[in-house]
Amino acid sequence: MRSIPLFRSLGLTILFPVAVLAADPVAELAKFSVFGTVSLPQLAKGEIKTGQGTAMGTGRFLSVESCFVVPSPPGKVIAAMRQFDPTTHRDLKVYIHSALPAAPSVADFSKLNNPPNNSAVETLTAATRKMSTDLQISRAEAQRYSASQPVFSFWSDLLTKRAQDFVAGGAAREAPYDYSKGSIQPAREFAELIRQQGNVSRQFGGFLGKTGLFGGKGSLKPDLYWEMLQAEDSGVLTLGATYTQPTSGGGFQIADGLYYASGGYYVSLTLSQLWPVTIDGRASTLMWRGNFISARSVGDLHGIGRLGAESAMKKEILRAVTIFQRDASR
Repeated sequence: MRSIPLFRSLGLTILFPVAVLAADPVAELAKFSVFGTVSLPQLAKGEIKTGQGTAMGTGRFLSVESCFVVPSPPGKVIAAMRQFDPTTHRDLKVYIHSALPAAPSVADFSKLNNPPNNSAVETLTAATRKMSTDLQISRAEAQRYSASQPVFSFWSDLLTKRAQDFVAGGAAREAPYDYSKGSIQPAREFAELIRQQGNVSRQFGGFLGKTGLFGGKGSLKPDLYWEMLQAEDSGVLTLGATYTQPTSGGGFQIADGLYYASGGYYVSLTLSQLWPVTIDGRASTLMWRGNFISARSVGDLHGIGRLGAESAMKKEILRAVTIFQRDASR
């Protein structure tokens, strides 16, 4: 197995090996996932397998893996992913989902001029007005807030600056969450999340080294977006970037990173691999997803509490995958 040059991020040195893609999708899936060998005929019936990801040594990290089949070829599945609108599904609790251009400006966050009217958004508004230490912002960002300023004008300015920083230099350019206790830097969180997933890192390493999630702009152009969603009963504002790369044999690898969140979790990384398969003469896609998050609230949990958080995450992932599988199968 050959490897690409060392990739440096914020003083971290990470070796990203290039994945060797197997001719047999089921065998390749078995090499890096928690599932081992899967049955394509069984998955073709609509079954969605979910499992806890490889255990990680950092308390605030959680991971869930899933795999399933979509009865369409990978190209159509990619198109369905790009067209998917989470705001049309109430169960996903996403209130705003909006694409961002390559050069984001404050005008791209104009939907915040008329935010949704619900209790989750009210909670975020109240936390902002008192500059709660639960907000995930930098000290410098907190100092820019003025009580005379409309709450969502503050957030529009903050999101614009962070999105522009990401475009300029990837997640490594993002200001740390150092307003409250500790200091969390998004690129470092992404790097540590994937470092603790050895098999997944080997499978996706060469691809991830081309993104801007670990440092630098990266050589792949991302699809940028922002969202307002609900997490832990509060409104949360996020910034994300999605990268897509074709693989040999007609498949794809995808990395979707939420590199900023005002609360709920520090970062979220979703990796996907799509393989073309033929089942009963029909062109289909075998799809694996790995969801990896870093969250302050998770780090405070132990024993039954942590098991509960793991179970809740599996249920949320299963709900989201079920909705996507249904939409993409139409």
